[in-house]
Amino acid sequence: MNDHLEVFLLAVVVTALVTPLCILIAPRIGAMDIPKDKRRIHKKPMPRFGGVALFLGFLSAFSWFSEISGQQRGIIAAAAVIMVIGIVDDIRGVPAKIKLLGQIACAVILWISTLRFSGMANFLPIGPEYIVFPVWLSMLVTVFWIVAIINTINLMDGLDGLAAGIVLIASLSIAYIANYTEREVTCTMILAVAGACMGFLIYNFNPAKIFMGDSGSMLLGLLLASLSLVGDTPTKSVTLFSATVPVILLVLPIFDTSFAIVRRTVKHRPIFEADKGHLHHRIMAMGFGQRRTVLVLYSISGIMAMAGILWTMRMKGQALILALIAAVLIFIFLGIGIDENDKIAQLEAEMMVKGSSEDPEVIEEEKIGSKGPFEI
Repeated sequence: MNDHLEVFLLAVVVTALVTPLCILIAPRIGAMDIPKDKRRIHKKPMPRFGGVALFLGFLSAFSWFSEISGQQRGIIAAAAVIMVIGIVDDIRGVPAKIKLLGQIACAVILWISTLRFSGMANFLPIGPEYIVFPVWLSMLVTVFWIVAIINTINLMDGLDGLAAGIVLIASLSIAYIANYTEREVTCTMILAVAGACMGFLIYNFNPAKIFMGDSGSMLLGLLLASLSLVGDTPTKSVTLFSATVPVILLVLPIFDTSFAIVRRTVKHRPIFEADKGHLHHRIMAMGFGQRRTVLVLYSISGIMAMAGILWTMRMKGQALILALIAAVLIFIFLGIGIDENDKIAQLEAEMMVKGSSEDPEVIEEEKIGSKGPFEI
């Protein structure tokens, strides 16, 4: 069996075996998501302790099939720190500023471990081919990148299976590109992340039995951001892989997060305050249930994943066409209005009247006669 496939399958198996234990432990330690406001889609307490299963699945698969280098020790150390912060937040709650400081500390750990942006390609016709960053700029850019991706995945975790599925799609795409560009360490580590996401989705896809919580979403964001920086010397190709490819693959959550920041700033609301204006909320407002909304967003992520692969293979024309298709879809869904009387609120109100379901998705499916979790 191919080593890459073994890494992926081991991560799937370990995560799938550990997740039920996390479901049992969560209520005993208070790691439960209680629906206290209208923003939450679920209507009953849910375990949010999935980050532990994701971490163990990733770590076991990677450490079993790879020797641990300095850079990889840095990733594991930063992942452990972000896990501790996330677990405390899932159990007791952590102020946004403290979480931000913790994320910055993790980014500094990675920078010290030589996982950093050391420079960038010079796209001007004059000057050196590669511009080397001074130390302070290298640290600033690296910290910004890692913190931004951590929070991007964290904010995307709003529906059953959404964050895990999007990270799975991005991870498989990065693995393919890493293998194509002969970055074996990156390929092995990112396949461990993909396998962990797949094993967790068994329990996290709608109707979910467990949430990943901040411990899981911040962990996945940190792993995606840091693994793209694994490499030897700062070259034009390394910079292209580190920044351009992950941005293309994660354009959906990056855009959604950027739009959320702008939206909250315009409304004079705290940037980290949650709301129901995300892209997945707008799609649900059209009458889509959770599963259909998630599958729509999977499809857009898949389009961008293919665009990233084609871009790496220097098929830029085809990549731009796919990116344009994804952009049109995002623009269409972005135009869906959200207010206090939106479709989600109507479904929730009807659910309360009927008293027959815990999820608005079920009501919507009863209306259109849907059968099965994946039937559209």
